[in-house]
Amino acid sequence: MSQKIVVIGAGMASGRLLDHLTEADDGVFDITLINAEPRGTYNRIMLSPVLAGEKTYEQIVTHDDVWYRDRGITCHFGTKVDDIDRTAKVVSLIDGTQIAYDLLVIATGSNPFIIPMPGHDLEGVIAYRDLEDTQKMMDMGPDNQVVVIGGGLLGLEAAAGMALRGVDVTVVHLMGHLMERQLDPEAGALLRASLEEKGISVCLEAQSQKILGRDGKVSALKLADGTELPCDLLVMAVGIRPNVGIGQKAGLETGRGIKVDDQMRTSDPDIFAIGECTEHQGAIFGLVAPLFDQAKVLADTLKGQAAEFKQKSLSTKLKVTGCDLFSAGDFEAGETREDIVLRDPSRGVYRRLVLEDNKLVGAVFYGDTSESSWVFNLIQEGTDVTNLRDALVFGPAFVEHSAELEQS
Repeated sequence: MSQKIVVIGAGMASGRLLDHLTEADDGVFDITLINAEPRGTYNRIMLSPVLAGEKTYEQIVTHDDVWYRDRGITCHFGTKVDDIDRTAKVVSLIDGTQIAYDLLVIATGSNPFIIPMPGHDLEGVIAYRDLEDTQKMMDMGPDNQVVVIGGGLLGLEAAAGMALRGVDVTVVHLMGHLMERQLDPEAGALLRASLEEKGISVCLEAQSQKILGRDGKVSALKLADGTELPCDLLVMAVGIRPNVGIGQKAGLETGRGIKVDDQMRTSDPDIFAIGECTEHQGAIFGLVAPLFDQAKVLADTLKGQAAEFKQKSLSTKLKVTGCDLFSAGDFEAGETREDIVLRDPSRGVYRRLVLEDNKLVGAVFYGDTSESSWVFNLIQEGTDVTNLRDALVFGPAFVEHSAELEQS
């Protein structure tokens, strides 16, 4: 008989899991998929190009109704899970539907964090998380003003997408430079200059105090220094939190996320979890690469094959408003560390390499990331770069040329 597998959540992690589980049409699994959004899996990363008008929603759908039907997957979209009865092994939906399972997969992703300041519940205050949020931003035009709270990747993508539509956009950021988790202050300053050239206003070291409204709708953001920024829409892009609610209600072990082992198994041997809702060895996850690794490990586990999830060092290679960015490793300054910096203002290029004990431990690139893979490999492998030091910042071709000159 087929194993009954119920999957809660149709995000990118569970989409990849279903890809692996349905590779062979062998009838081993009887799969039911539940999703709170009224749709299946789409590439959430590509919402920014949809906002910018570069793609349509239909172009970023990865699993449509036909895909599910062809693989015999039963879908319950636009409804939420109310309860998990672990003893009876039954999932109850808020519409009263009950679904029995042999094995359960929780892939509920994460929730956007909404700052609980006065006025956060006004109409026109949104996060940037799903298609509905994206549509509200797409409804803005040249006659509208929008404030985005958060100068991280998501907030800047939201701002850039609306600016391309002619919207008057202001980014408000608490820290001293943009994307402080990925960039150092100098690269952050270059990014700010690029944004302002595109007509996006940036307020740094700005403490949001209160959201003002009129007739139940947002009208302005008030900062701690008294500044009021008028807006027709306010977008909060200040981070995410693992969505552990249903796991906690079911009595599973949780920390910041639903705790899982190397096979993605929770504290209940018949319940697994993958994606942004998980916590593995104290770490939670927000990038897609580890989520896809988790999906492959779980698929192999469910198929009875040996597999284990291992956390890997990650690099960040991004394109924000047409600017290429890259960071990897630890680029904080330290007494035992040495910086190698290349600045080319005319080309808008900045590279900073951080060395410690003759090894490359961190890197930040802005404007030209063509050699980022090579640099990341040096960081991952812990390569001794003593003999490469003088040419390191110029890239592998220059290193190789320098070595040839020395040999001649």
